[in-house]
Amino acid sequence: MIITDILIIGAGPCGLFTVFEAGLLKLHCHLVDALPIPGGQCAEIYPKKPIYDIPGYPSILAGELVDNLMDQIAPFKPGFTLGERAEVLEKTEDGQFLLTTSRDTQIKAPVICIAGGLGCFEPRKPPIGNIADFEDKGIEYIIREPNFYKDKRVVIAGGGDSALDWTIYLADIAAELCLVHRRTSFRGALDSVEKVMELVEAGRVQLMTDSQVVGLNGNEKLESVVIKHKTEGEIIKETDHFVPLFGLSPKLGPIAEWGLNINKNAIEVNTLDYSTNVPGIYAVGDINTYEGKLKLILCGFHEGTLMVQSAFKYIYPDKKLSFKYTTVNGVQGFEG
Repeated sequence: MIITDILIIGAGPCGLFTVFEAGLLKLHCHLVDALPIPGGQCAEIYPKKPIYDIPGYPSILAGELVDNLMDQIAPFKPGFTLGERAEVLEKTEDGQFLLTTSRDTQIKAPVICIAGGLGCFEPRKPPIGNIADFEDKGIEYIIREPNFYKDKRVVIAGGGDSALDWTIYLADIAAELCLVHRRTSFRGALDSVEKVMELVEAGRVQLMTDSQVVGLNGNEKLESVVIKHKTEGEIIKETDHFVPLFGLSPKLGPIAEWGLNINKNAIEVNTLDYSTNVPGIYAVGDINTYEGKLKLILCGFHEGTLMVQSAFKYIYPDKKLSFKYTTVNGVQGFEG
């Protein structure tokens, strides 16, 4: 059995940064993740995707961010149980939590921090009848390696941050790039929208709004897509790749059975310390919800920072926590 101070479920960026903040308080962490490597979606799904809202980094690749976080937490020697899903959570006689994973690994801790991102997830697929016939034959739902599209004709569909960011990134890589969106307005960051429009005006990206991909053509691989415009009808566009980026469909999985207050597949928390309705269990990052919630890595870092302060008091109710700036001596401590 593994024993730790804080058991973190989810080894994405928010979970990793929580290890750092906990380490400054001399709290040891152990992380569990169903993925085989640390970093969550940033490492497994889009390691080459640029991220623009990390303080101090005008742009940083998701995989590079994970590497930096791993370097940052290395001095605190966290434990990892990877490739195993958190399954059963029980309360022990001494008031602590006992987690059993999908491979029967058992971990005991007084505090649980759920940092599972979107939980278990799968890409949202457009309703095209023969789409499965072209999966891995010209259709990808996730961009893992941008250079895979070098000098290729690419059609991206979507109107959120992911579609906009990849359009900007692939404009320098693909031979021909088309962004298709069923509306005329976008859900993504205004700055990203402006950059895409600049690429459109420069003739480097073709933009088709009020449109959606409704059909796929090809023999052994994808050869063209059928794009239906709201007023102009159907257009056949030859392409090598079609990448629909409509987000991920989240599922909480076993976490939904742990007695937590759930609202639309997200865990309700108190913004004072991101605690849940179950004492000793907290939730940070995209998996939680509260009024005014923003699903940004930056916000998850903030949530993890406040969460460990509360966790310290929960574990050591009789000890006084003395907060010190890390610029003073690189460490925070407590006074007993």
